Amino acid sequence: MSNANTITLDAGIRTWLDHLRVERGVARNTLLSYARDLRRYRDYLLRTGITDLRRVTTTTVTAFLMDLREGADDRPALSTASAARCLVAVRGLHRFLHAEGATDDDPGQDVAPPRPAQRLPKAIGLTEIERLLAAASIGDTPVALRDRALLELLYGCGARISEAVGLDIDDIDITVGTVRIHGKGGKMRILPLGQFSRDALSAYLVRGRPTLAAAGTTGGPALFLNQRGARLSRQSAWALLQNVADRAGLRQSVSPHTLRHSFATHMLEGGADVRVVQELLGHASVTTTQIYTLVTVQHLREVYAQTHPRAR
Repeated sequence: MSNANTITLDAGIRTWLDHLRVERGVARNTLLSYARDLRRYRDYLLRTGITDLRRVTTTTVTAFLMDLREGADDRPALSTASAARCLVAVRGLHRFLHAEGATDDDPGQDVAPPRPAQRLPKAIGLTEIERLLAAASIGDTPVALRDRALLELLYGCGARISEAVGLDIDDIDITVGTVRIHGKGGKMRILPLGQFSRDALSAYLVRGRPTLAAAGTTGGPALFLNQRGARLSRQSAWALLQNVADRAGLRQSVSPHTLRHSFATHMLEGGADVRVVQELLGHASVTTTQIYTLVTVQHLREVYAQTHPRAR
């Protein structure tokens, strides 16, 4: 890899990639991605006159990250995600060389990857929600009753789609009006069911599910069944929502998570405390929930700009 005083760029990079391939069994596509990112790093070091990896400092790695983000005439600037991915390869290289005793320190350990811009959750308005649920309420077949019950549940309590399709009959208490959700990490939470959800679930359990259950024997205690009598899958739930959205004439892209986002956004717009919404969503930290407050603030700004005489 080097003589006693030098670690050449090509030799150091090649040694680390060989280590990943032979000793760590890293997938070929990952190796190709690392190699591509490290070629970019190598080219940068050569442009700055560095040919020995022992000469790299934290300042060098930080400057490389800035170069990725800013770009040049012959090198387009990288996105936050691409720059962060590239930095992962660079940090891995220097961590390996330091662990092997080839360098005295690890110049990449204190260089943090760029944080992606905070993306606001997608939500649809109450009018669109009502159109969607109205489209799901057309028909009285077992499948139509199931679809309405599922969508009313998703929007009515903000459950994740994996949580909804994982429900069993015993998780629903129509009389009391609660649903027992088995969330991430095995955490359970009890959520209230609104009247629309209760009515839709009651109709499905009485007039829809028995017919679907009779079509097979693999569904067991599952609440939501497909037409073969087996537990409804996440993919099938996504597809049925797309069909309902098409019938409702919604132009926006609607997914099960859209209903969860809409649930949280509409709760906060209605005056709910963010910590209450946190508990309903099953977020471990209120910080995760607070992103929804940005949506409501944005909505308030739009209304203010459109209606207040001194806003323009």
